[in-house]
Amino acid sequence: MRLGKLLLYGLTTSLLLAQTEPPPFDVSTIDRSANPCVDFYQYACGTWMAQNPIPPDQARWSRFDALSERNQLVLKGILEKAAAGGAGRTPLEQKIGDYYATCLDEKAIDAQGLAPLQPELDRIAGIRDRNTFTEELARLHRLGGGGLFSFTSSADQKNSSQMIAAIYQGGLTLPDRDYYLKTDAKSVKLREHYQAHVEKVFGLLGYQPAEAAAKAKVVVDLETALARASLDRVSLRDPTKRYHKYTRHELESLAPELNWDKYFDAVGAPRFENLNVSVPPFLRELDTLLHFRPVEEWKAYLTWHLVHAQSDLLPAAFREAAFEFFDRELRGLREMRPRWKQCVAAVDGDLGEALGQKFVERTFGAEGKQRMLTMVAALRQALAKDIRQLPWMTPATKERALAKLSAMTEKIGYPDKWRDYGALPVVRGKALANSFAANEFQKARSLRKIGKDTDPAEWHMTPPR
Repeated sequence: MRLGKLLLYGLTTSLLLAQTEPPPFDVSTIDRSANPCVDFYQYACGTWMAQNPIPPDQARWSRFDALSERNQLVLKGILEKAAAGGAGRTPLEQKIGDYYATCLDEKAIDAQGLAPLQPELDRIAGIRDRNTFTEELARLHRLGGGGLFSFTSSADQKNSSQMIAAIYQGGLTLPDRDYYLKTDAKSVKLREHYQAHVEKVFGLLGYQPAEAAAKAKVVVDLETALARASLDRVSLRDPTKRYHKYTRHELESLAPELNWDKYFDAVGAPRFENLNVSVPPFLRELDTLLHFRPVEEWKAYLTWHLVHAQSDLLPAAFREAAFEFFDRELRGLREMRPRWKQCVAAVDGDLGEALGQKFVERTFGAEGKQRMLTMVAALRQALAKDIRQLPWMTPATKERALAKLSAMTEKIGYPDKWRDYGALPVVRGKALANSFAANEFQKARSLRKIGKDTDPAEWHMTPPR
């Protein structure tokens, strides 16, 4: 996978740069005023950095980011043509074109206000007890929100040829658990700003200032409690700390407050007997929170996570508030990304292999893929020859090394079999509904893998990436 990705980057770079840019290796970018023995990075990259300041809508900038920007321009051209409509559009072009055009139409999104979101807000408000909470949580997980934890399919770490159900810690909005727990002045101030942002969003939903402030405090308190129960990043690097195989009965004993049978049915999971509970102490603490914290607090929590997940497709005040905190303060962006970039990313994220087909036609093609496959085959042969000739490697080790080389899967340019989006409805003019449908489509696709063989040919990135 990594080899294929690097080769794809290399070929895509050569294809695009050959049309509009000088060769990728350019000695004029060297900063000859720097001493390479003192600061080699400044020597090698200093002039390029001076000539290429970070754009105001970016948090970082490099050669690969510049390549990504050019790829986005290619995708923009594809999507603008598809969005123009016309009787000659294919079903694939209709989906990507209408999705893009609808995302792009901020005036229509603003005019619709909260009406497209209101049915989901009403569902949350209607939660009465454990069963209705479970059903609504499952629904929100299908639609791409909800928080608390992540439920999906995953390769079994002890038997990677099989896909199993998996539950992971989650439920946080800030990037990492430590954002909630650090006590230095900067972290404390950031949490204050975060709570103020959540309060502002509840105000935009129509709550009076005192109620909005109370709900924001509840959200931050609940997320902080979940953060305390979460493994830190260092611990998560240890695979033994992320793998705990449970039966469904054992899961029910671990966290009985949630009606798991009802949840799995409502989220659309197939029948299964075993699953990986990545962090059992997290679920144990979640169970305690579900038992002791009142249902009204969980309604506030679910409302926040629903709204936050869809802020890009809500009226301008929501989009601007999200930018001010998450992009400007957290990431350091000086300007909001142009809407076309946001919508290109949305289509790439939700219909990536549909858009990817058109991208491949424009930039890569079957001929480009075959050239790369030929090159990789030659690399394989050369590496196999080197392994056989190594004087320091025993015959048994050489045999194992050659078996590993033979087992490598080539993923060059694009998948051999494209994903089918026929069951995903896209309706022009319904931005939020399109996003919900795409999330539900992807969730169902992921859960269908439970209990099946792992597909080594599956791609986990789109061709433009």
